[in-house]
Amino acid sequence: MAGTVSTIDPRNVHPEPGEPLLDVEDVSVEFHTDAGVVKAVTDLSFNLAAGETLAIIGESGSGKSVTAQAIMGIVPSPPGKIPKGSIRYRDRDLMEVPDKEKRFIRGQEIAMIFQDPLTSLNPVYSVGWQIGEMFRIHRGASRAEAREKAIELMERVRIPEARRRVGDYPHQFSGGMRQRVMIAMALALEPKILIADEPSTALDVTVQAQIMELLDALQQETNMGLILITHDLGVVASVADVVLLMYAGRVVESNEAYPFYEKPAHPYAHGLMNSVAKLSGSEKRLEPIVGSPPSLLRVPSGCAFHPRCPYALDPCWEEIPHLREIDGYSGVVACHFAEEIRG
Repeated sequence: MAGTVSTIDPRNVHPEPGEPLLDVEDVSVEFHTDAGVVKAVTDLSFNLAAGETLAIIGESGSGKSVTAQAIMGIVPSPPGKIPKGSIRYRDRDLMEVPDKEKRFIRGQEIAMIFQDPLTSLNPVYSVGWQIGEMFRIHRGASRAEAREKAIELMERVRIPEARRRVGDYPHQFSGGMRQRVMIAMALALEPKILIADEPSTALDVTVQAQIMELLDALQQETNMGLILITHDLGVVASVADVVLLMYAGRVVESNEAYPFYEKPAHPYAHGLMNSVAKLSGSEKRLEPIVGSPPSLLRVPSGCAFHPRCPYALDPCWEEIPHLREIDGYSGVVACHFAEEIRG
């Protein structure tokens, strides 16, 4: 019957809300280049549960996208290397499973929406063919079955006239519609975890809101865990349960979204907040963070943020701060003077 995939994996059931899905512990990622070793991610740890949205934020070069690549098992090697750490999906360490099992997990269990849909989609194949490929390869569907599933998914992500447009090519869609195609591909096999790497970049505000509403609705349907990678603090505030703030490859603050936005503890978080325009009508001037993020080839000694930090004192130049709890704050922060800064 049209629209019925011939082989359905019985393991592909939706997780229960709150069920532990992902445990990342002490993961580091390096790139060995002619210029030296790029320490893209250092000692990264976090957890993700079913139905939870974890936002990873920070400026470009902070290690957000490399984190996603490590989870997906697509760090280019060479030059990339994961010298330590574990990435556990349910009861399996993704660092140790055989390649065949990794290919099953990738797409079937953990899927990813990449930053640029125009370059991520193949220009010589129709969008329906590309969406349907997931079912042909992973489920053994026929071409007709795969086409019907592609139409169904295009309708699910609210692409108008899906049956008429299933044979169209990527360049025939707008940026927002291409992003919906990418979401359809990522959700084709109903993964338990979806990683969305800058899903609303280069889209206008209205389309951004539509994309985020779509992801939220799909998450509610399936209880999937969502890892949202972005530098857009406004998007994070509206959808995230937990916020992970990265700088120069390290997590510098982590907390639930509301207390993080209400009064963060790290000076980098303060700087990001002060550089964003508010809708409150305040005429206060924006305060950009001075300087630029450091090269990951030459990360400053001590706290990597100290060259840009207005609160830096002697310990910041020499001692690397580690994540810790502080009085009156529910999260963890890597700053020598977090108590004084937060007041």
